[in-house]
Amino acid sequence: MDILDILLGASFWAATIRIACPLIFATLGELICERAGVLNLGIEGIMTAGAMSGWLWVYNGGDLVSAVFFAAAVGAMLGLLHASFTVSLGLSQHVTGIGITLLASSLSYFIIKMLLPESTSPPKVTPFQNMDIPALSSLPFLGEALFSHTPLTYAAFIIVPLAMYVLYRTPWGLAVRIAGENPVALEAQGIDVIRVRTLAVMLGSALMAVGGASLTISAFDAFYFGMINGRGWICVALVIFASWRPGKALLGALLFAGLDAFQVRMQQQAGAYIPYQFFLMLPYVLSIVAMIIVARRAEYPKALLKPYRRGERL
Repeated sequence: MDILDILLGASFWAATIRIACPLIFATLGELICERAGVLNLGIEGIMTAGAMSGWLWVYNGGDLVSAVFFAAAVGAMLGLLHASFTVSLGLSQHVTGIGITLLASSLSYFIIKMLLPESTSPPKVTPFQNMDIPALSSLPFLGEALFSHTPLTYAAFIIVPLAMYVLYRTPWGLAVRIAGENPVALEAQGIDVIRVRTLAVMLGSALMAVGGASLTISAFDAFYFGMINGRGWICVALVIFASWRPGKALLGALLFAGLDAFQVRMQQQAGAYIPYQFFLMLPYVLSIVAMIIVARRAEYPKALLKPYRRGERL
């Protein structure tokens, strides 16, 4: 009955949507990168940099909307750095991605320590407030669960169909998909593969950074060390779970977020009988199981992880 009470509560579904917000942004960002043939393992560090830069912008007097764009710009620059090594120079995407994560995370923590050396607790800012949808927010159950969230949360769900439209209905989206499947064919059409891949990595990294910023200026009100807490790696797994499709990526993000929201409530219900570490690992274990089941049938981009040089055949 306790489990049913949790699953049937509006607060559970509202929490699921809130937790899913940064995952949606970052998963879509990783999906765009991989669709273009580039694995971006810098996602954890880029999300950290986005969280720090978005919070720092507001802390220094900037408004919330411009903080989102500033975080996106920081993410795009880190994406450009990643693409410079992996796309232009053809270096290992695995090694470069891990290097970007270490660089971006360490640099973010260094900047905070330099600017706030005496601070013992994270300074707080005023984050985005919940925006009730007129008429809909007053609906029983659905109003609290679906129609009373921050603007960034709504934006995360809006960007999914937008990403689907761009990838499947625009010439640039077609170029991105061909760059990840058969870049030789793309070059034969007179399109610069290096440029397409670089722009895709920059756009994807910008979305990752916005996902990080949503934690500090939407879900919470401060930046603290370790706040990304492996979300970036989960997003890499969610891309595989989604078979590189934006719609399924949304479902995967909601699934993981629901498991996360569920384990928090189960800790409160059964924490006296079962060690809390069991509930903490539950979303990750179930996500891995789901990914293994789905990944067997997934068709990955054929040129993923393969560097491309003009005039060469893969």
